[in-house]
Amino acid sequence: MSTTPSDTTRHHHAIAIVGGAVSGSEAAAIAAQRGALVVVIDQNERPFGKIEDGLPRWHVALRQKEYAKIGENLAHDNVLFVPRTRLGHELAWTTLTEELGFSAVILANGAWRDRPLPAALDALNGRGVAYQNPFVYWFNHQLDTDYRGPTFEIPDGAIVIGGGLASIDCVKIINFDLYGRALRARGIEVDAETMEHEGLPKVLADHGLTQADLGIQGATLFYRRRAEDMPLVSSDEGNAARMAKLEQTRVKLLTKVLEKYLVRFVPLASPVAPIVEGDRLVGVRFQRNAQVDGKLVATDEVFDVPTTLVVSSIGSIPEQIPGIPTRGELYVWRDWDSGRLDSATEVYGLGNVLTGKGNIVESRKNAKKVMGLFPGRLGVGTMSHDVIGEAHAAARAEAEPVIDQALALPEIGDEAVAKIRAWVAERWAAIGYAGDYHAWVAAHPPSA
Repeated sequence: MSTTPSDTTRHHHAIAIVGGAVSGSEAAAIAAQRGALVVVIDQNERPFGKIEDGLPRWHVALRQKEYAKIGENLAHDNVLFVPRTRLGHELAWTTLTEELGFSAVILANGAWRDRPLPAALDALNGRGVAYQNPFVYWFNHQLDTDYRGPTFEIPDGAIVIGGGLASIDCVKIINFDLYGRALRARGIEVDAETMEHEGLPKVLADHGLTQADLGIQGATLFYRRRAEDMPLVSSDEGNAARMAKLEQTRVKLLTKVLEKYLVRFVPLASPVAPIVEGDRLVGVRFQRNAQVDGKLVATDEVFDVPTTLVVSSIGSIPEQIPGIPTRGELYVWRDWDSGRLDSATEVYGLGNVLTGKGNIVESRKNAKKVMGLFPGRLGVGTMSHDVIGEAHAAARAEAEPVIDQALALPEIGDEAVAKIRAWVAERWAAIGYAGDYHAWVAAHPPSA
């Protein structure tokens, strides 16, 4: 990669990509290979997104392979990487889309904002209520020597509300913390990778212990629907026979998780109100649901669950950024199929920033992203032989038509390219980035 943004190569298009993880790095590689100048802007020191900050740290091999693939994409000579630059903060939306003169802007910045719980529970955020994104971030980075983020004290009997793969991650984090501390008190050190791989019953048995010996209640997962409805494997709603088989698979996967990680599960339950003493959470009131003729129906039955920690894992949505039009929880896309934003400028979306709440937009499903639906992430199945390759192939297939559209736009002149390079140089100077991607990551390595 060039060590200076003032390279003399002629470029007829300049594309800004916000977010450098799976989708962003694939889009960058395609555009760079076709001769465009590509500026990849990431809010973090490293462009690894939820692979680093949202995928629990026990996925060591998966994470390392993904880091290498992203690095391969972003080290192209035509790619200028700009870290520590958050859209809406260090870089204004109007500056990006109107002042710098890019041919097109591609948003690949994912979904980092947690969907809120009911207002009464959300009001207790930080006082007994936690959300998935900062919770997993804490788990992944708490051992970093310079960690300054949120901290969590995990009590026995903590609960998780949700039903997807991320909710499974959260209950595992809770139990790994609880059992790790209990074992450490007995002079036994077991890391999260071992607990995830071996399972808690085996870890305990290896040391002549049982769950009863430690007296740990552990985490409980509450889901508003049935186990059969949990999005642990992707659905095929148009085929009744396949759906029936998928429902069986979901139940089997969940059962293995409950057994292997000593988790409890309560289906058909929705949180309706907190139970509070003073200004802190001491429990949650749930409403019992029922499945009637294939529809979820709330009943009149309620029940209370004592706990001092609730982790909400009910989905992630794009962050609201001043200047980007939104409707409800999502950005306003002019065309879901092309991924164009409802904006006067040429702005496109890729990946979770487009789909928002996971797979809610059927026409824009993303096949097998690294954060997607594969049993190996649950620790109960065999990881795909090349899940990273499959993830990037899916991202590349999604990005190619977007890059085609961007490169079909009118060419920009040398003056516009020089202006973009000047902004990059200014930003690099502000953050101390010398222009060498691999040297930067080596100097600022991820924790795992």
